[in-house]
Amino acid sequence: MRLENKTALITGAASGFGREMARRFVREGARVAVVDLNGDGAKAVAAELGDAAIAVTCDVANGKQVADAVAATIKAFGRVDIAINNAGWSHKNQPVLDVDEATFKKVYAINVDSIFHMTHAIVPHWREIGGGVMINVGSTAGIRPRPGLVWYNSTKGAVNLMTKALAVELAADKIRVCGLAPVMGATALLETFMGMPDTPENRAKFIATIPMGRLCEPEDMANSALFLASDEAQFLTGVILEVDGGRTI
Repeated sequence: MRLENKTALITGAASGFGREMARRFVREGARVAVVDLNGDGAKAVAAELGDAAIAVTCDVANGKQVADAVAATIKAFGRVDIAINNAGWSHKNQPVLDVDEATFKKVYAINVDSIFHMTHAIVPHWREIGGGVMINVGSTAGIRPRPGLVWYNSTKGAVNLMTKALAVELAADKIRVCGLAPVMGATALLETFMGMPDTPENRAKFIATIPMGRLCEPEDMANSALFLASDEAQFLTGVILEVDGGRTI
């Protein structure tokens, strides 16, 4: 098993990409903290995974709650080896001036501030235990942006660059920092990204822009996260792995 004796904390793990990461990590021998604002959803996933998992209710935009989530994971499992900043949010696909300031601030708080909070909460622990792995979920939106998602695109550009900057600064501490940049996936945010109902016709328009002809599935992200978190990737840091079926080529 590729993550035997490892502990992972995964945000946004009650559904979508994060839930599948949690399932895959447990199958590979890891203990997992299922962290999500949806506490009932987190409990349901943790119950499915059994003794190898705990549920933690957390708003990733709140620094104290993030610190408490890290502390709860350490209390339950003794340490945290892997932190995946997967929780994210988007405003609706719409003209740039139609997004109000409150929405703008919310998307930054969830997508960008959360990584600031996790870094402050987890890096002292990793320095104490001799290293760790952070994986930040960015997006192809931060590499090859689509119109209508300007402010969301900019948050993911920030995530991608923060990942590289953290990798450089923390390498001496044996802390690896990598990113995942998925193309639009079959998750609850799909209609938000499209800005239109998820009909077969509308979905086909988006899929037509992806060379491999399909959306990103949760299994694609779980497989990619597993590789970056494992010792197989021990010499990789600052990598933004595009899980995109060729979208950013």
